[in-house]
Amino acid sequence: MSVLRSVRHHTVVVLAALFLIGGAAQAGSTLSATEALEKARAGEITFIDIRTPAEWRQTGVAAGALTLDMTAPTFVQDVAKAVEGDLNAPIVLICRTGNRTGYTRDALEKLGFTNVSHVAEGMSGSKAGPGWVRRGLPVESCKTC
Repeated sequence: MSVLRSVRHHTVVVLAALFLIGGAAQAGSTLSATEALEKARAGEITFIDIRTPAEWRQTGVAAGALTLDMTAPTFVQDVAKAVEGDLNAPIVLICRTGNRTGYTRDALEKLGFTNVSHVAEGMSGSKAGPGWVRRGLPVESCKTC
């Protein structure tokens, strides 16, 4: 079975898992907003903003990030397509405050993605740091909203 087909079969399971483990995000691999920007500019990562279109419109999208709404039923398939089916490709996720990216990272790892990190401070800031926007890092208008 192809990687994309296998991922497609697990989409419903992952979406359910995202909601079930929402409060159980672990410390795992994190990057600061500045580190994520540097890696995205260097082409070292696939950078994904997992927020919703309303959130993208509100703050803009982190420069260099793909917009993949984590609530979309095709989210896992879309992540797999973004890395051309390479489950070992380096992926960095960003959301508003780092909460959703923490548990989304954990869920993707349970599906076999091996190199997923997240920006724990998110776009708006959290205990992990001031966030993308308050750091004054570049944002782009949402191209898919």
